[in-house]
Amino acid sequence: MSDPMTFAILLGLLLVLLAGGVWVALSLLIVALAGLAFFSGAPTGLVMATTLWGHSHSWPLAALPLFILMGEILLRSRLSEDMFSGLAPWLGRAPGRLLHVNVLGCAIFAAVSGSSAATAATIGRMSVPELTRRGYPESLILGTLAGSATLGFLIPPSVILIVYGVATEQSIARLFIAGILPGLMLVSLFGGYVALRAWMNPASIPREDISLNLREKLRASRRLIPIVILIGGVIGSIYTGVASPTDAAAVGVVFSVILAMATGSFRWRDFKDALFSATRTSAMIAFILLAASVLSVSMGFTGIPRNLAAWIGTFGLSPTALLAVLTVFFILLGCFLDGISVVVLTTSIILPMVEAAGIDPLWFGIYLVLVVEMSQITPPVGFNLFVIQGLTGYNILKVARAALPFFGLLLLAVLLITLVPGIVTYLPSLMGN
Repeated sequence: MSDPMTFAILLGLLLVLLAGGVWVALSLLIVALAGLAFFSGAPTGLVMATTLWGHSHSWPLAALPLFILMGEILLRSRLSEDMFSGLAPWLGRAPGRLLHVNVLGCAIFAAVSGSSAATAATIGRMSVPELTRRGYPESLILGTLAGSATLGFLIPPSVILIVYGVATEQSIARLFIAGILPGLMLVSLFGGYVALRAWMNPASIPREDISLNLREKLRASRRLIPIVILIGGVIGSIYTGVASPTDAAAVGVVFSVILAMATGSFRWRDFKDALFSATRTSAMIAFILLAASVLSVSMGFTGIPRNLAAWIGTFGLSPTALLAVLTVFFILLGCFLDGISVVVLTTSIILPMVEAAGIDPLWFGIYLVLVVEMSQITPPVGFNLFVIQGLTGYNILKVARAALPFFGLLLLAVLLITLVPGIVTYLPSLMGN
C-alpha cells in the first residue's frame, strides 16, 4: 500500500475515534498500534512497552507539572486577580483591553518555560476564569490562549530550535537570536487582531475602570509587585544560569506559595486543592505525550515521514512552490507527530533539498518552527487544542473554531518572513562570527 494511502487511512481512523468521543490519548495510542500492527513489521508489544517506559521518566519533563502547579497556586490565591487589577488601569483604553494580558502573559511565560503545553496550561489556569468572570467573549479568550501559547516553540529557550541546530549543524545561538523578531511580530499580530475585533464589535468587550489619573494607576500597579517578583525569580534563575528550566519551575512553585500566603488569601486547603488539580492536569497531558511518543515511533517504523519527504523532492519545485508544499506537508505531519519528532524524522532528507533550492538553513529553521506552531492548533487535532479542552471542558470543535483565526495569523507570519527574509536574518547578521 502506498504511503499517501496509509497516511490517509491512519488520519481517517484518528478523526473517527475523536468524533466518537474516545479519549485523545487513547485515540492516539490506537492509531499508533494500528500503524505498527498493519503497516510495519515491528513487534508491536515490544515497541509500545519500550517507548512508554523510555518516555515516562524525563528530568526536563518534570518542569511541566511544576509550572502547572504554579499556575494552580496563583489561580487559588489573589495573585492572578491582582495581575489583572494591576494591568487594567493601563489597558482600559486599549482596544480589546484585558485580552492583551492573555497574549503578553503567554509571551512572557513562553520565555520562561519554552513549552507550548506548559504555557497553555499555566496561563490558561490564571486567565480563563478571570476573563470569563469579567465577561469577555469566550471565542477570544480561547483563541488568544491557543494561539499565544504556541510562542513557547519560538521564543528562546526553544527545545525545537536546539534539536534543529544539532541536526543541521547550525549555530543554536544564532537560531535563538533569529527567533526574537518573528516572536515579537507574532505578539503584534495577535494583539492587532484582538484590537481589530474589538474595534469591529465594541459592545462585545466589557468596560474597565479607566477614570484614573497617573498617580492612581501607579498605586493600583503596586498589586503587580508579587507577580513581578515571581517572574523575575523564574526568568532570572534561568538566564543567569543559576537553574535549569526544571529547577526554575521548582523555584517558581516555592515563590508562588510564599507570595500567595503573604496575600492572606491562601490556606492549606487551597494548596491541597491546587496539588490535586495540578496532578489531574499533568496526568492528562502526560498521557497524551506518552501516546504521542508511541505514535511518533510508529510513524518512524512505517517510514511515512521519510518517504513522503523524499517523494516531494522528486518534483523539482521552485523555492516558493517547495515552501508551499512543505507547509502543507508539515501541517499534516503535525496532526500525528509532536514538533520535535517532525524535525528529527524529516530534517535529514528535506534539508539537502532546501539547500539545493537556495534557501538559507538558518531562515528555514525559523520557518519550520512557525509551521510546527501552526500544527499545534490545526483544527481539530492540534495538541494545544486538546490541552485547552482538558482545562476548560469545552467541546474540541468550539476550541478549534476559536483558534482558527490565530492559525491564519501564523500562516500570515510564514508569508511575511518568506516575503521579507530580513525579519529572521537581520539580528543574526549583526552577531558577526
